[in-house]
Amino acid sequence: MSRIELSKPAHDALAKAVSGYLKEQLDLEVEGFDAVFLVDFIVETMGPVFYNQGLADAQAIIKGRLEAITDAIYEIEKPVKI
Repeated sequence: MSRIELSKPAHDALAKAVSGYLKEQLDLEVEGFDAVFLVDFIVETMGPVFYNQGLADAQAIIKGRLEAITDAIYEIEKPVKI
């Protein structure tokens, strides 16, 4: 599997969000490179779980749509009289 990569703006926004959360909830100062490394850790360890769940959700949607299409095709079939 390829590595999950975030754009720099997204990565920076996540680092800022994590830093703010830790400060607000745990009174912990995690900023700069420490926040960036924490985001990297989260992306590497938890990212695949969320990514795979997203894929599973997409597959379920596609499966449902494909079943609806299959049903619609079956409904327009004409009887064969031989």
